[in-house]
Amino acid sequence: MRLAGAVVTGLRRTTTIALLLVLVPAVAALLVAAGVLCAPVSLATRGAWRPVRIAGFALLYLLVDLAGLVAAAGLWARRVPALRDRGERRAAAATDAFAVLERVLRLLRHAGERVFHLRVEATPPLAVAHGHTAAPVLVFVRHAGVGDSFLLLQTLLSEAGLRPHTVLKRALRADPALDVLIGRVPHCFLPPLDGRAEDAIGELAAGLGPGDTLVIFPEGGNFTPRRRRRAIASLRRRGLPRRASRAERMHHVLPPQDAGALAAIAAAPAADVVFVAHTGLDVVHSARTAWTRLPLRDSVRAHWWRIPAARVPPGDDARSEWLLGQWARVDRWIADHATPDATHA
Repeated sequence: MRLAGAVVTGLRRTTTIALLLVLVPAVAALLVAAGVLCAPVSLATRGAWRPVRIAGFALLYLLVDLAGLVAAAGLWARRVPALRDRGERRAAAATDAFAVLERVLRLLRHAGERVFHLRVEATPPLAVAHGHTAAPVLVFVRHAGVGDSFLLLQTLLSEAGLRPHTVLKRALRADPALDVLIGRVPHCFLPPLDGRAEDAIGELAAGLGPGDTLVIFPEGGNFTPRRRRRAIASLRRRGLPRRASRAERMHHVLPPQDAGALAAIAAAPAADVVFVAHTGLDVVHSARTAWTRLPLRDSVRAHWWRIPAARVPPGDDARSEWLLGQWARVDRWIADHATPDATHA
């Protein structure tokens, strides 16, 4: 089984890296063409140069991805093979991968700031999220807008000094650098190849240590009004009318799918829990809105609060109600801070 998995991984990475090498010159040519075609109109109308911005960022993303692969390969070749102990090799590979991942995400954030006018305002500053204790942390985050997961990971790594153990969709393995780097640190891709998702999340949470954090998006996908309506209807079909009624009162978030969150809390009972609400990226949720909403007109605003492990209620039923109550708090914060043109308005 392990050999078959290694073969599949090797084939996938060979394919995605080859595709990356093909895309770099193709997108570079697209950028030149977009600049030539866009220049007359944009110069005359003082336009936003959207085709150039989007193609330029795509090229930067591909180049940063390629640089991340080269850096990861160089660190592995120089450091990891020299270690004889398997545990030491794994720890060294994870340390190097976190370092490269932080640089890759920081470069992409800087590119977003320059190209798309990305600005982030967090309250309180996330740098203090882990300052007063070395206990592990569970981070439950609202999911809305393009790139919010990458932006959160970069903030946790660069500003909070935490090592994120991340739950991600399996489709993200199509990104070759992310596939390699996340593959060297504790992670969980969903859906799992075998077993239940909550079991995989619980196993990941059980391995948390000082300075570690487990990142989960309990909604399971980006918020849109249509997904909200479907989620509420699903709750009613499953015979959960009270939970559906509470979800109907939350207009800016999806009702949390709490199986993974509850598994994480049960597996890491000493971990504090951080909830993160944000708005600003939710205006970009499709190709059409990317075209009309970029560059960003408003800052991305985020707010977080931390609940000590001792204040998390015991038992799955009580924790499920507590999680839903915290999600209602996320919804209220978004209602107070979202721009009128967000997807939920």
